[in-house]
Amino acid sequence: MAENLSQEPFEAAGDPKHAARATRSAGRRMRSLLLDAASPLFRERGLSGTAITDIAAAANAFPSQITYYFRTKEALFVECACRELLYLARATERAALQARTARDYTHALAETVTANDSVAFFAEALTLTRRRQDLAPLVERTIERLHSEGARAYASQVERHGWRSLRAPDESSRRFWAVAIGVILEGYAMGRSPEALCAEMLRVLGEQAKSTGDTARLRLVDERDASSNSNEEG
Repeated sequence: MAENLSQEPFEAAGDPKHAARATRSAGRRMRSLLLDAASPLFRERGLSGTAITDIAAAANAFPSQITYYFRTKEALFVECACRELLYLARATERAALQARTARDYTHALAETVTANDSVAFFAEALTLTRRRQDLAPLVERTIERLHSEGARAYASQVERHGWRSLRAPDESSRRFWAVAIGVILEGYAMGRSPEALCAEMLRVLGEQAKSTGDTARLRLVDERDASSNSNEEG
């Protein structure tokens, strides 16, 4: 029995399916390591200021592995930017989970989005794809995922708190990210602080939804006005 147990790992390792799974798993790990190493370098030095050899050294890898997994430095740059934006979107959703009012929810979203340079990083990738249309599908998939996950998160919060949304969830999500990209790009060009960017985002976005308390308060005011009008008419 001990002999059979000792032989099982070797038999599994010799299985072609096991070998294929192990190869895919190792490939995913290497891609992740390269992305982790490349992102801070690209953010600090930009595309032109970052060499493939720098990325390989930071990842303890070979330059040939970068070209094997990503083909070009530009493709790696775009994938890094897309991944960072989706990470930011996830962090934004988490930051807004504790909000109890619609106003606090929007403020938490704007504050988190403007706290780092992920959106500006992604904007550079958008500019790059103008010249490299072969990289556009990745950007397109990222944007669609950004919008769909944002709409899902927003719809969940609206239902959870009983808010009255002023727009459909999909429209609200698309509008939020369009405003975020525009405000942050302009703000970075002007040298504005994260606090100033957040304030500008909130100004442009305005109200996204009415909290239950706001709706009830509005209804009470309307009823009081209607009552006073009917008394005056009487």
